Amino acid sequence: METQKFLQSPHLPAFPFNQLRKNTLLTTVKAPLSTTSTQRTVLLSSITPKREKDAKKRVVITGMGIVSVFGSDVDKFYERLLTGESGITLIDRFDASELTTRFGGQIRGFNSNGYIDRKTDQRLDDCQRYCIVAGKKALEDASISGDELSKIDKKRAGVLVGSGLGGATVFYNGVKSLIQRGFKKITPFLVPYEISNMASALLAIDLGFMGPTYSISAACATSNYCLYAAANHIREGKADLMIAGGVEAAVVPVGVAGFASWGALSKRNNDPQTASRPWDKDRDGFVMGEGAGVLVMESLEHAMKRDAPILAEYLGGAVNCDAHHVTSPRSDGFGVSSCIQRCLVDARVSVEEVNYVNAHATSTILGDLAEANALKKVFNNTTGIKVNATKSIIGHCMAASGGVEAIATIKAIQTGWLHPTVNQFNLEPAVEFDTVANKKQQHEINVAISNSFGIGGHNSVVAFSAFKP
Repeated sequence: METQKFLQSPHLPAFPFNQLRKNTLLTTVKAPLSTTSTQRTVLLSSITPKREKDAKKRVVITGMGIVSVFGSDVDKFYERLLTGESGITLIDRFDASELTTRFGGQIRGFNSNGYIDRKTDQRLDDCQRYCIVAGKKALEDASISGDELSKIDKKRAGVLVGSGLGGATVFYNGVKSLIQRGFKKITPFLVPYEISNMASALLAIDLGFMGPTYSISAACATSNYCLYAAANHIREGKADLMIAGGVEAAVVPVGVAGFASWGALSKRNNDPQTASRPWDKDRDGFVMGEGAGVLVMESLEHAMKRDAPILAEYLGGAVNCDAHHVTSPRSDGFGVSSCIQRCLVDARVSVEEVNYVNAHATSTILGDLAEANALKKVFNNTTGIKVNATKSIIGHCMAASGGVEAIATIKAIQTGWLHPTVNQFNLEPAVEFDTVANKKQQHEINVAISNSFGIGGHNSVVAFSAFKP
C-alpha cells in the first residue's frame, strides 16, 4: 500500500517506469536526494491496476464545446475530420502577401449570436469570443442551460480555459494605436482583454460560476494542463463541475509573422492543404490554426444526481517538463515518455490497455520523431495501437489544440471511427505504428491517450475511456 501511494504521489520524480505490466512491475528510480545519486528498486508483485470506484473522485465528461475551422458543432466537426478534408486555406483576414507563410487554419463565418450580447461582443477579442461560445455550447451539450443552470451549486463550479497568447488582436491593435496615434488613443479595454486569464474570467462572470476559475499558460500543452488541473479540483473535493480546455486566436499579423520568423511554419504557399504532414519525410514545419475546445467535467456523483448524459470518462493525466531547450524537444523523447508513463499511473491503466493515441504530431522536423521515439519506449509492442494526427487536417491550434483533440478523442471512443492522418505520402521509417494514413478506420477503443507538448519543454498527457458504471 505504501508503495502504491509513493507511485501515485504528485511529487514523484519524472523518471520513466518500466512497463506497467499486469503481473509484475520492476522499477528503478532515482531517489530525490540532494547529496547522492542512490537508487532504490521498487518491486510490485502481481499488481493489476484497479480503477477508481469512488463516485466522488471519478471524473466524467458530460459536455463538449468547440469553435473550429469546421464550425461550432461538435458532431459536424468530427464528420469533417472523418472525411479527411483539409481545413487549411490562404489567409485573407489581413494582407499576408509579404510573409514567408501565407496560409493557416483561419476560422471563417464565426457567429456569437445568442451567446454573447452585441454590446459586449464589440469589445472582445476573438480569444474571449471563442471561449464563451464553446463554453456555453458545452453546457448545452451537458444539459445545463436555462432553468437547469440555476440548479447548479455555482460556488462549486469553475472555469479553467487556458491560452498561450491571450487577446492577440486587441494587443496588436493597441500597439498600432500607440505607434500611429499616441497612448491617449489606446482603448481602456487593452489590458483587460489581452491578458490570457480573461477568457475564463468572462465566461465565469457570465455564468455566475464562483468555483476555481483561472487560466494556465503552457504554450501548446495548455489545454491538457487545464484538463488535468480541473480533474484534480474535482477529485480533491474542491469542485463538482468544471469547464476546462483551451482557446487560441493568434492568426493575426504579429502571430503569423512571429512564428514564421522563428522558422517553425511550413512554407508550402502553393499547396497549403498538403502542408501539414506529420511523420512524413518531406514535412517542413507546422501550420497555424485557431479555435477553442472545452469539456464539461464532473464528478460521477454529481453527474448521476442530475441524470446527466455521460460521454466518456477521464481516467487520469500528467504534466512535466523536458528541462532541455527553449524550442527543441529532447530527441530521445525522454520527457514525453516519462509523462505518458506518469499519466498511466495516475489513470491506473496498464500499458497493454492503451490502444489509441491522439498524437501531438505537429509536422515539425524534430518534434514528430521525438514523440515517435517516446511512444516506442512506452509501447514496446505497437501492434493493435492506432496513432493519428488531428493537426494534419486542421493545423496546430496551439493552446487550444489539446482541447480540440480531446473532443476528437472522445468522438472516436463514441463512434468507433478514427479520422485519418492526411498527407501521408512518404512515411518516416522510424515511425513504426499505424498512423491511420489518409483514410478513416474503424477501431474499438479500450483506453485512449491524447498528447500535447509545448515550447519551453512543457509536456502533458490525458487518458480517456468509455464510461463503464
